[in-house]
Amino acid sequence: MSTDRLEQLKTFHEEDPEDPFTRYALAQEHLKHDNASRALDLFEELVETDPDYVGTYYHLGKLYERLDRTDDAIDTYAQGIERAREEGTQKDLSELQDAKLKAEGVGFD
Repeated sequence: MSTDRLEQLKTFHEEDPEDPFTRYALAQEHLKHDNASRALDLFEELVETDPDYVGTYYHLGKLYERLDRTDDAIDTYAQGIERAREEGTQKDLSELQDAKLKAEGVGFD
């Protein structure tokens, strides 16, 4: 079933390569299939082309952490925090602040 979902998302992406939701979903699906490299490409591209798609910052930061790129993760969370403030998305702001603090090791064992 999940391979079908990946193929379906690829088709959607081919039909509308600029749609941020499709690119976001495709990146998430690549992560599920252990294709971190492709997910990374999609997330990084999405942050560049659609910086207001705030949810991307959290997932890109988590992927950077998974790849032992902590400094990149912290920078990404900081960018996301700034965007979330601009957009007024409180839930995203809280999640990004929490993730950034954890990545920095502040207040956590």
